[in-house]
Amino acid sequence: MRSKQPLLKPQDLVVALKIAANRERDFTFNQLALELTMPISEIHAAFLRAEKSRLVSRSNGKMEFIGSALREFIEHGVKYAFPAVIGAAERGVPTGVNAAPLSQYFVGSNEAPLVWPAHEGSVRGQSLLPLHPSVTQAVKVDSGLYELLALVDAIRAGAAREREMAISEIGKRL
Repeated sequence: MRSKQPLLKPQDLVVALKIAANRERDFTFNQLALELTMPISEIHAAFLRAEKSRLVSRSNGKMEFIGSALREFIEHGVKYAFPAVIGAAERGVPTGVNAAPLSQYFVGSNEAPLVWPAHEGSVRGQSLLPLHPSVTQAVKVDSGLYELLALVDAIRAGAAREREMAISEIGKRL
């Protein structure tokens, strides 16, 4: 029987970042599913793919992220594996350099802010397709995850200076 080449999906990165943003917590698949507003089967499959890719692991039953591998993938692979999909102007949740922690460095830009489309969003800007549709809900209760996802978006969609700053900030958090 032939094995299939495992392929990462965007939600695999979201799950890994959720674990990284909450390193002190001991998650179950059910808790991740509730907090990320994804089906438990999707969480389980995402974790297994991320584990095969060595972005996460289980140690004594505890889900953990592998910091060096996650940093390397985000820095060198994320913009190629999950390229930015920019759309029309919409109301949404700020991301990339328009969200913390990078927003303090890019105040006063004349460009429309990047946003994840969301009806309840607070800002009108250029839409950026999020890594997974659930992130706009998940970040409402997890500021650490929000910051990591916004930094990833700065790498996916930003110019060179924005990517460099995002990579530096990711390094501090992972």
